[in-house]
Amino acid sequence: MGKPQIVILGAGYGGMITTVRLTKDLSAEEADITLVNKHNYHYQTTWLHEAAAGTIHHDRTRMLIKNVINNKRINFVQDSVRSVDRENKKVILKNGELDYDYLVLALGFESNTFGIKGLEEYAFAIRSVNTARRIREHIEYKFASYNNDPDAKESDLTIVVGGAGLSGIEFIGELVDRVPELCKEYDIDPAKVKIIDVEGLPIVLPPFERDLAEYAQKYLEDKGVVFRLGTFIKEATPDGVLVQKKDAEEMEEIKAGTVVWTGGVKANHIVADSGFATNRGKIQVNKDLRAPDDDHVFAVGDVAVFFPKEGERPYPPTAQIAVQEGETAAKNLTHLIKGEDTEPFVYKQRGTVASLGDKEGIGVVFDKKLKGKPAATMKKIIDDRYLLELGGVGLMLKKGKLKLL
Repeated sequence: MGKPQIVILGAGYGGMITTVRLTKDLSAEEADITLVNKHNYHYQTTWLHEAAAGTIHHDRTRMLIKNVINNKRINFVQDSVRSVDRENKKVILKNGELDYDYLVLALGFESNTFGIKGLEEYAFAIRSVNTARRIREHIEYKFASYNNDPDAKESDLTIVVGGAGLSGIEFIGELVDRVPELCKEYDIDPAKVKIIDVEGLPIVLPPFERDLAEYAQKYLEDKGVVFRLGTFIKEATPDGVLVQKKDAEEMEEIKAGTVVWTGGVKANHIVADSGFATNRGKIQVNKDLRAPDDDHVFAVGDVAVFFPKEGERPYPPTAQIAVQEGETAAKNLTHLIKGEDTEPFVYKQRGTVASLGDKEGIGVVFDKKLKGKPAATMKKIIDDRYLLELGGVGLMLKKGKLKLL
């Protein structure tokens, strides 16, 4: 009987940490490990809002997989996953097939438009390095052409952001840093630029305590951001969006040159399409992170949902959880291959931090509230800690943020 074949689908936070940890926990004689990803790079999803606003270059968010993994231990396959044939234990790729004994699903997320008309056609979404790059280029084009294009409109300098969750607020925080630079570069009166956030809930940043969320809202409002809370985007058009306040009868048009949707994500469709039992498109994993209907399959990150206890809300799909799930998945794969019992996933909540640009932020870390620059610095520490765990000191020094403080 040959060595067990472990196949990991996706090189996001969960997939990369699973891969790196397995090379430390298992010897080359104990298992063959294959990592599959459609790109040859891993990227920092939590930095994409910065690349989209243009406060960092998009290349800063990504790193070549071959420079992070142990290439002597890991077989890296650059290809797109089409489906999983569970009956025959095969992964169907665009350009071939892979057999597996154990499978780790870490396929990430897709933008969720909730069926809102026109969002797919006329709005941007921050979901990858390439989409972040397109947003930056589009905004810069609108500014660059404003004084030179005879057909330019005042609304070309209006940016509408759909959603006031973590992604939306962090993106707006970067915009308030970036817009003054763009105005100076392209000789535009800053008063002509409008940043409007449209959110269906009556509050911003619902996961955060109210005083922190209100601090973030006031900071951004003082920078000129307009919040339209309790208001829903009903349709995106070539000229902007149609919105409607809760309980209002009529819709209102907001003309905008740029619309960015940050209002929600969903699990990669491949999971449900492959016949796994799902809860709203995600695998409701067992305590050891295995699929309830397949003991040979683990799920981590955005394609997994974990309920700490029956009747409680599931953990939110954050990078922090994906990393910890990757650690546990690697441990449990090691246990199974060595004939040992698996262990339950135990989430260690270290806190949550939101950046509001380079030098502002809010957060709670180890039950301590942070505002302003301390929160912004902590966000950089958290980012660098992940780089250290993933690729050691070398990767942290090359890509980390604290050296730029």
